[in-house]
Amino acid sequence: MLYLLHGNNQPATAFLQIGLQEQLDRLIARHAIPPVIAVMIQGGPGANNWRNRYERYVLEVQQLIDRMLPTISTRGERAIAGDSMGGYGAMNIALGHPQRFAIVESWLGFFNGLDGELRAARQTIARDGLDAYLYGGASDTIANPSENAPFAARLRAAGASAHSAVYAGGHTMETLQAHLGHMLLYAGRALARNSAPKPAAAIATRGASPRGAA
Repeated sequence: MLYLLHGNNQPATAFLQIGLQEQLDRLIARHAIPPVIAVMIQGGPGANNWRNRYERYVLEVQQLIDRMLPTISTRGERAIAGDSMGGYGAMNIALGHPQRFAIVESWLGFFNGLDGELRAARQTIARDGLDAYLYGGASDTIANPSENAPFAARLRAAGASAHSAVYAGGHTMETLQAHLGHMLLYAGRALARNSAPKPAAAIATRGASPRGAA
């Protein structure tokens, strides 16, 4: 499952406009990623609304999707991502509810005030892991791209597998479109790893010593 949170003043269908369906179809057809259900959640305007107003709504949608669709309803089978305020919202929700999501991506997002959520999530991340990818645009004047690497470092310090990048481009749909395939590949591969059968643990048995043995 991949949950997607849009940016300020965008419709949820903005992800379709930059080729979400075509990219997923191509990656799945090539067996680069497993089949993925993508859920685009419609919020409202306001830079912090995925945190203040719609956070609970996202969690309710996730619960509803698990009841209505043939999902694997475990943490390891859920990823959340978003652009701009949606990137902020995705990180806020992944850290605020670490038992729900195992993969998070922030595209041209920001991380204001999330250190408290990160501290609270450290135990879960250290025990269960977290895959994270954060990227910014080099000429972005809205979300400071220099914030990505330090926040990724703080995620790694908590036990996450976190990556960051700064790509050419600004705070635009063109920048998002240019890197959409790579971001879907990262999330899809992480979902595949989480769903792969775990090798059975070898059980060592020790027989009783023969009578009289030293």
